[in-house]
Order: sequence, then C-alpha cells, then structure tokens
Amino acid sequence: MRSIYLDHNATTPLLLEAADAMRRTEAEAFGNPASAHHIGRAARRALEDARERIAALLGASPDEVTFTSGATEANNLAVFALAGGRVTASPIEHPCVVEPLRQLETRGFAVDWWPANSRGLVAPSPVHADARLVCVMLANHETGAIQPVREIAAALPTKTALHCDAVQAVGKFPVNFRELGVTTLTASAHKFGGPKGVGVLLAKRGTKLHPLLFGGHQQQGKRPGTESAPLAAGMAAALDHATRNMPANLAKLTALRARLWERLCELGPVVLNGPEIGATDVVPTTLNVSFPGCRADLLLMALDLAGVACSTGSACSSGSLLPSPVLRAMGLSDELLHSALRFSLSPRLELDDIDEAASRISSVLRPMWKFATL
Repeated sequence: MRSIYLDHNATTPLLLEAADAMRRTEAEAFGNPASAHHIGRAARRALEDARERIAALLGASPDEVTFTSGATEANNLAVFALAGGRVTASPIEHPCVVEPLRQLETRGFAVDWWPANSRGLVAPSPVHADARLVCVMLANHETGAIQPVREIAAALPTKTALHCDAVQAVGKFPVNFRELGVTTLTASAHKFGGPKGVGVLLAKRGTKLHPLLFGGHQQQGKRPGTESAPLAAGMAAALDHATRNMPANLAKLTALRARLWERLCELGPVVLNGPEIGATDVVPTTLNVSFPGCRADLLLMALDLAGVACSTGSACSSGSLLPSPVLRAMGLSDELLHSALRFSLSPRLELDDIDEAASRISSVLRPMWKFATL
C-alpha cells in the first residue's frame, strides 16, 4: 500500500533542484565562509549569492537577510529583539511566536491578544500607547487563513514594530517584504521544498537586532556562528523553483483543496474550519476539517495505519492532547475542537491521490461514526 502524504504544512520533500544546489556547493565551496583563504572565499561567494537571490525573490535587500537555523530561531530573535514593555499579538500565532511571548510575560512584559473570528482571521483594534511590538503571521499554519498584515502595518504608529511569521506563506503565494510594510519577517526553507535546518529573518534597515547567541561576529553580529553555504544555496534554489512555478501551483492547489472538500462532504456531516472553498484569503495548501462524533487522535492513528499522513495541528505541538489554541480562538465548540484534522497539500499531488485519500478516510471514518451512534 502506497503512502499518501497530506502533511505538507509540517514539512515538504526536498526538491531535486535544492539537493543539486547543496551537493554542488558542498563540492565546490565547502570551506568556512569566514576563512580568508581561497577556499573560504569560495564559500563566502556561494553564501552571498544565496543571500542576494533570496533577498531579490522576497523584495528585500541582501543586508536585510540574516540566515538562521529555521523559523523557530528567527521568530525568537525577532520577538526578543523588538519587544519593549508591551506587546500586541494575534492568538493564532505559531508556538514559536507564542512561547517567546509567554516568556516575556514571565519577565513582566504585558501582552495584549487580539481576537480572531470564526474564519480564522485576526480582528485588530488600536494598540496600546505603550506597545512597541505587534506580532501577526501572514498565513495560518492550521487553517491557511491569510491575515491582513499590510493593512495592520499601515495603521500602526511609526514607533511600533510589526513582526510577521510568513513561514506558511513564502514559496506558496507572492510575498514582498517591502510592500508588506513589516519590520521583520521570517521564512523556513523546508516548508517549500528546501532543506531542514535553515531559515531567514528579514529585518528592515535600521532595525536593531540583539543576538540570542554570542561567540562570533558573523552576519553583522546579529547571528554568530559558522554559516552553511550549502544549506543557504539549497534554500535559494527551492525558493527560486517555488516562485517560478507559483501561478501553476496555486491553480492546481486550489483544485486539489476543492476536490478534497467535495469528497469529504460526501462522507457525512463534516465541518470546514477556516475560510471557505474558493475564498481568496486562504492558502490553498490547507484544509482543516472537523468530523463530529470522532476523536481526532484516534482518527489520526487509524488513518496512519491506512497509509494517509495528516495531523491534528502544528507539528511542534503534535504530541499534545490539548485542543488547538488556534481553533479555540476561533470559537469552535468542544466537539469540533476534539474532532479536527488538518490536511495540507502539495502541487506534487494529483486528483487521483486526493480521491484515493478520500476513499481511505471513508473506510476509517464510517465504522467510527457507526460506533458513535450505537
């Protein structure tokens, strides 16, 4: 039985283009980019080439790009660097933004939480006069809802920084750092076919970033440590591939999401969590569905045995039995909270894959529903 992978929001398979770029860089520029000899200089050229490519693709300048180990480090770096005495955030942020904010609360910082509506969109209100940082993601990791980041940025006072976690947006739809008007923005390579272990933090020129780590002066002192030219090259290649194929990928993903929802609706009383099918404010990679009468954790395990890989929410909190904070913030009932699964798609999938997945979901779901009604 072949596996059907419907968990692309957690991670994506490595693209051949990214793997080739990494192998080539490792062979030709394996040195330490900080070394002064010709082998080190080759690594430095490869690293800076990747920095320039990523900057161009995301509407930033090369000196605004800081390489990190991934989105968790990048989000932590931005939050701890920009927070003043008071922060405003959305309640649907990823754990690697929420947890740093919780840490700030233990240090005496005030954190105000904007509400979210039933479609998974943030409902912003004027920020407190003392707020120095606002955190709003671009696309939600559980529902795919695209947040009104540009509008929020335009309404903020100039003294207030805006941090944007764009991990589920970059590589999936056009993202332009300059046009969004945010102060900082994060992306992670493995979410769009790049290697694990590398991400970027974009920071507007003039933004002071205090490092989380110490021991070197790499990357203008913002993130010390030996940079990986191969990982950076792999990220740049993956982002270039995703950007060039973006129009076709978006059209295909929209069709795949609609097909999966259509097939699931044939099974019984399912509930869509997040923006509706055909909406323009959703990333079509993501479909969050509740199956009333079923426990999501049991359904997840049964689907895994049936060869369908999906999730109950963020991979970073997949071991938790607590209901999704994102769905709770949207006001879902306990029944819907405890029966929700996230299916996340890739343009590598075909309609036949969706139909086969729906068939397997049906074979698992129907006995559960029947048992629940006894």
